[in-house]
Parts: sequence; C-alpha cells; structure tokens
Amino acid sequence: MTSRETGKKEAHKPADTGSAAHVDAATTLPAAMTGRASPAKAAVGNEPVFAYIASLPQPQRGIAETVDALAARTLPDLRRSVKWGMSYYGVGDGWCFSCGGFARHVKLMFVNGDALEPVPPVTPVGMGKSTRGVELESIDDVDELQIVAWMRQATSVPGVGKKR
Repeated sequence: MTSRETGKKEAHKPADTGSAAHVDAATTLPAAMTGRASPAKAAVGNEPVFAYIASLPQPQRGIAETVDALAARTLPDLRRSVKWGMSYYGVGDGWCFSCGGFARHVKLMFVNGDALEPVPPVTPVGMGKSTRGVELESIDDVDELQIVAWMRQATSVPGVGKKR
C-alpha cells in the first residue's frame, strides 16, 4: 500500500523515547533477509525488539521504528517480543500483529487480519490463514491513520497465544 493508493499526506517519523529509534546496533542486513525473516533469537520484552529493529538496515529500520512508535503511542500496556525472526506486538495475553524486515520491504502482519476493516491487502505465505497485512517498501508507504486503526481493531479481539 503506497501513499498514492491511499491518498494520504506525507508520513513523518514520530519521536518516541520508548521506541527502537533510541537503541544503537549494527546496521548490516542480516544474512537471512533475502526474502525470509531474520535469524533474530526469540526473546520477550522491549529490549530484544529494540535490538532487532536497530539491526535492520535503512530503509527497513526507519519503517520498523515508525511502526513500533505508532504501537507504543496507540496501545496502552503494549507487550513486545521477538518470535520467528520478527517483532511481535500484543496486549493482554495474546500477540496481535508482527513487523519484520525483509530484503526489500517491511511486512506488517495482523494475526486476525481478515476480520479488519478494510482488510489489509497482503495474504502472506507461510502464516496463519486469517493473517493479512501490508508490505512497506519506504517510509512514504506508512499510512499512519490506517495502521493505527488496524492496530486498535487487532487488539480488540483475542490474539494468538491467548489463554482460554
């Protein structure tokens, strides 16, 4: 989804002291970022996610930092984790969406994306059958209003891993 497709105004990168923008790390493209998720180790918490995002090259890092900052601003009690080489976000017991850097884009995937309005356009290969999302190639592809709306919708229903 690009700014031309949504008719949005130019995106700007939000400043947020609780985001990945404030962590220094290596800037080389992880070897596995040739079409698959990175080899980042699974870990729960803010710091592993910030380190994962900081390891991404530009423009993926800037896009992931923006998504992370939007999540931090939008969702009270936000939880972060690195799983399957991507950052995962949730509230309560479940994980609701993920954000991962790939060779030419960042995938923002919503676990129950087929229930969102509007339904995000990308059906990812190898993820759950109800997962939908967007592929963001540049910071200009970040439609902040739409992404925030999807984040709020996605966290209003139980996510993956929710205890029954």
